Amino acid sequence: MPESRCGLLCAQCSYCEQMNCSDCVHMSKPFWGDSCPVKSCCEGKGKAHCGTYDSFLCVPCELLRQFAYDPKQGDNGKCIEQYKVWSKASAAV
Repeated sequence: MPESRCGLLCAQCSYCEQMNCSDCVHMSKPFWGDSCPVKSCCEGKGKAHCGTYDSFLCVPCELLRQFAYDPKQGDNGKCIEQYKVWSKASAAV
């Protein structure tokens, strides 16, 4: 089960316990700001996360790429790799 819309692993986030975060899939407003563009995009398309798109395994969108490689909040693309794991798991179901 995905724990984030952006592909980050919430269980490994240092803010998870500190902020009593339930994960962005289950919260209405992120604790870190007014909105999250990746969360908003997924919710607007009725998707749990970007990994549910058929084309994701080949081409992550520009929004996700910008997030994944952002110097301040990104994780150098690890979240994109996590999406691939989630996508394969979803396809196997």
